[in-house]
Amino acid sequence: MFGGIGFMLRGNLLVGVWKDSLIARLGPSDGEKALAEENVRPFDITGKAMKGWVLVEPEGIENDGQLQRWIQRATEFVKGLPER
Repeated sequence: MFGGIGFMLRGNLLVGVWKDSLIARLGPSDGEKALAEENVRPFDITGKAMKGWVLVEPEGIENDGQLQRWIQRATEFVKGLPER
């Protein structure tokens, strides 16, 4: 999906890799909050940002702890979605 690798939870896209960055599905509320963090920007590859998704630049996932934190945040949102 999106020309990269994606990982799903219960049939819903959770996180993925686009070019050299992580994309994470955080939902509208946490997604907006995350945009204030370092190394985070809107996930926009078409000219229209996807609400609830963020792109975490490589500097924001340099170690396992950082990566694990983003995956956990995405998991918290996605596990509340209906199973597909």
